[in-house]
Amino acid sequence: MKLVLVSGKKMCKILESLGFQKIHQVGSHIRYVHPDGRKTVVPAHGNESSNIPLPSEILQQTKISRVEYERLRLNI
Repeated sequence: MKLVLVSGKKMCKILESLGFQKIHQVGSHIRYVHPDGRKTVVPAHGNESSNIPLPSEILQQTKISRVEYERLRLNI
């Protein structure tokens, strides 16, 4: 299944809906951490879609399934 790209802003909303908390930001790069220890960095360059490998890397780092990502992407 091919991932549909979302903006960094929308990826932040997806992560926050799953309980991730913004802990640090330098420029347009936002660091998120989950209470269970998962963490990732999201580049939020306005409403631009992120580049191709990034969404899959974020999903791997946060252990979010592609099915869950698609469900959240459509509902947020």
